[in-house]
Amino acid sequence: MDEVKELQKLIDEANNIVFFGGAGVSTESGIKDFRGKDGLYKTSNDLSYPPEYLLSHSCLVNKPHLFFDYYRNNMNCLLNKPNITHKYLKHLEDTNKLKAIVTQNIDGLHQKAGSKCVLELHGTIYKNYCMQCLKEYPEDYIFNSQGIPTCECGGIVRPDVVLYGESLPVAFTEAISAISTADLLIVAGTSLTVEPASSLISYFRGDNIVIINEDKTPYDKVAKILINKPLKDIFSRLK
Repeated sequence: MDEVKELQKLIDEANNIVFFGGAGVSTESGIKDFRGKDGLYKTSNDLSYPPEYLLSHSCLVNKPHLFFDYYRNNMNCLLNKPNITHKYLKHLEDTNKLKAIVTQNIDGLHQKAGSKCVLELHGTIYKNYCMQCLKEYPEDYIFNSQGIPTCECGGIVRPDVVLYGESLPVAFTEAISAISTADLLIVAGTSLTVEPASSLISYFRGDNIVIINEDKTPYDKVAKILINKPLKDIFSRLK
């Protein structure tokens, strides 16, 4: 049977769908993923430090110049637009079948597409705050600044994103609740190798897990439908 037709049947029969997505969801919007063959971690070999360090809490605190240079050069997706996957999920939410989007992305493209219930496990580039007084700053404050962005109080203004070495926000607990009550879990565009986000799969209590990813994942064996194709080839065919 055609994989997309199988997926369409599960969607038609479901009443409580949760979508769990990673960086691969946004590659069609021109945003690099991290661990793919052309991902950020594979194309940053000329750096003095690994990307994991440059996007870490330790780097932010100890080498802020390095952190902000790398962040500005690689995390600015303010001008990127939603793609077919984001738009389809908005449509699915409008039908009241999709109850939540759990995303590892910080690009805000689900919200740009109009989705309302988006649980951002790693925060968002659209929120920034002073590390000293907690004053909030708009999305372009860091990207339009030079050097280390500072608050009027003198503190460093950082993005409200989860860096390596930091704890996940309350959205993680909300994601557990959403996934544990879903009757269909669609996982797409994620390698499912980054903990604790990947462990969310274990909270699903239903029978229907669909994994859509070009590369293999550690959870492929639990999928009712496994599709190793580009996301655009799948979501462009769904109704």
